[in-house]
Amino acid sequence: MIWRFRTAGQWREMPAEFGAWSTVSNRFRQWRDAGVFEALLEGLITEAAKRDAVDLSLVSVDSTTARAHQDAAGTHLRADTLTALEKAAAEEEKARQRGAGRRNKSGGTPETTRHERNGDASGAVADSG
Repeated sequence: MIWRFRTAGQWREMPAEFGAWSTVSNRFRQWRDAGVFEALLEGLITEAAKRDAVDLSLVSVDSTTARAHQDAAGTHLRADTLTALEKAAAEEEKARQRGAGRRNKSGGTPETTRHERNGDASGAVADSG
């Protein structure tokens, strides 16, 4: 199990010397579900605390591997609020699509291309006097 997390490899890539990858994967899941890893961590923290060797300033979590549902952060929305947010997001997407439809084939807006036709790509209006 340590090999997988040290290398970030897939279970199927695990060297055969550690056994069948499916067996190791199944055992990991069983231990995870049984709380074995949490118990080990708590035991290590307890032992370190007994020795007065706990330094929580050294504790960190790699956010690239920690995922949480929005409910884990305490975000609980009422159904009507969630509906309103979803409606606003859909309206924003429609507006964005309408704006993209107004662009011409070169990627510029009609206003930009009018000035570019006059030879001025900066968008400034040429003085006719």
